Amino acid sequence: MQIYLSFLAAALYILSILLPGRLRLLVSTATTLGWLVHGAALWLTIFSDHALRVGFAVMLSAALWVSVFVCWLENRNFSLEGLRFLLMPNAALMAILPGFFPGSLIALDGKTTMFPWHVIVAMLAYSTLTIAAFHAVVMTVQDKHLHKLRGIRQSQWLQALIDRLPALMTMEKILFRFIIFGFVLLTLTVLSGVIFSEQVLGVAFKWDHKTLLSLLSWLLFAILLAGRYWKGWRGKTVLSFTLSGFVTLLLAYVGSRFVLEVLLHRSLT
Repeated sequence: MQIYLSFLAAALYILSILLPGRLRLLVSTATTLGWLVHGAALWLTIFSDHALRVGFAVMLSAALWVSVFVCWLENRNFSLEGLRFLLMPNAALMAILPGFFPGSLIALDGKTTMFPWHVIVAMLAYSTLTIAAFHAVVMTVQDKHLHKLRGIRQSQWLQALIDRLPALMTMEKILFRFIIFGFVLLTLTVLSGVIFSEQVLGVAFKWDHKTLLSLLSWLLFAILLAGRYWKGWRGKTVLSFTLSGFVTLLLAYVGSRFVLEVLLHRSLT
């Protein structure tokens, strides 16, 4: 059932790209339906009888699911037509990815009631910071277009795409909304993993590569927010810290699962 819903969600996402932008209601309807179907597929994939399914594909799919929702909300206040052509193909791909890499099941028997919440908060933290990283990449392209590519002939598609984006200052404000929310969720994830490891996760705390990379990612985002508040950091410094923090988090969670599941063919349980 999940695989059919995943492919239906991907088809609706692709449809939202093919529809002309002037048909805003149809585009919004296709996007909303795709998001709802994608959410149902994720729910059926992640939640099983007394078990949770986790894996790099599930986490990436959840990240793009949240991204589509936020993009849809922001499009009501800002013109994000350009983001639609960048986001939806990736959302379509990630919607079907868990069907090929389903990940592993973690039994909930013997786990505390806090364990599912820890997993959900961790996934939301990753998803939100994925949005921030995607936003930072778009801002990087937009900044280069404005400052380095003036006067240079370039494709009409890229020109139209960037011209539809909000101003850089608006994009930066949106970026920090994502970062602040993601940082709070990441803090809760790290604290529950470090302080309540044995009670929440059922294992003693370990200084493994995932823990170290998670703490490093948290530190990078903490420095970024402190620099923004006290030093007024903007521009390339903000983008560099955002992407560095995200890549570190990516290596901690998705990277480790990809190596285990795809390269080594090992279970995570």
